[in-house]
Amino acid sequence: MVGEPIEQVQDGMAAIVKELRTDPYSLETVYISIIAFAGKAKKLSPLTELYNFYPPKIPVGGGTSLGNALSFLMNDLDTAIQKTTLEEKGDWKPIIFLFTDGNPTDEYEKSFERWNQKYRKNVNLIAVSIGDNADLSILAKISNNILQLKVPDAESFKQFFKWITASIKTNSVSVSETNSDTLQLAPIRGEGLAKIDLEKIKPAKIDDNFAVILARCQTTDRYYLIKYQKLLRDYPEFAEFIPNAKVITYRLIGAFPVEKSYFELSEGRQAIGQINTEILHGFPTCPCCGNQYGFSTCMCGGIHCSNEESTQTCPWCGQTAEYSLGISNMDVARTRG
Repeated sequence: MVGEPIEQVQDGMAAIVKELRTDPYSLETVYISIIAFAGKAKKLSPLTELYNFYPPKIPVGGGTSLGNALSFLMNDLDTAIQKTTLEEKGDWKPIIFLFTDGNPTDEYEKSFERWNQKYRKNVNLIAVSIGDNADLSILAKISNNILQLKVPDAESFKQFFKWITASIKTNSVSVSETNSDTLQLAPIRGEGLAKIDLEKIKPAKIDDNFAVILARCQTTDRYYLIKYQKLLRDYPEFAEFIPNAKVITYRLIGAFPVEKSYFELSEGRQAIGQINTEILHGFPTCPCCGNQYGFSTCMCGGIHCSNEESTQTCPWCGQTAEYSLGISNMDVARTRG
């Protein structure tokens, strides 16, 4: 992060500390540590009792090495957290807030594997996407609690850090009164912060034997499916280097109208992957109204039919625009099949 978002985080940390110091439960139970990461990770503050903690200044760096940051965190947990033994009660299960506004720029897979095998069950990790640039499916690989701060403006940050403070207070009370370290998050109110439904970001399986595309009729507003079947054809251009080389293509089977019951019988999201038009062979007319072009694409990504007129209206988003015959390939949304 750089610029206003990092300043908001800086101010938010100060607000959290100020508020928690007025809470007797938090004064008894809360210790805070800050780790910053960009291309590398660095500990800005060791684990410190709340009344002795002062927020450090957050530096700026290049990159988003999430794998390196997670490895740094795991190593720090090994030394900073007191484990329970037969002779002594250890620290409560830590609560870790991971803030990121981008996608990993390093090889993170081994760190993720180590985390999930040895650390995940022993800590409470809450991953927070600042804005909508982070790939939430990557964060879901290391945490069951994924939040998104949709609009990272001053007011949203203010409400977000109030929520963090409330969550810490709630857990402090739980630790003090019930000896339970089960994570209890404060209720999320307003539209700025949202908890992500993990089921909606799980990678979906696709029947790769077919490429099925959901389209919409501009004239009747009905839906239809465009179906292609996978074919393997010879690729003689590479035969000199790769004997019996094959290339995957998809041949048009046809276009078929569907009723709204299609959505009732379909699992989850409709568009779950993409396919490039370069490997699609054949484009249909509209099965609903007979328009000559049944595979037209709007800027919104919706596939629909069109006629020979230059001006068309997309039935998905309602925009009217000038259309022309495409001369290049593009990625389009596909269904499960």
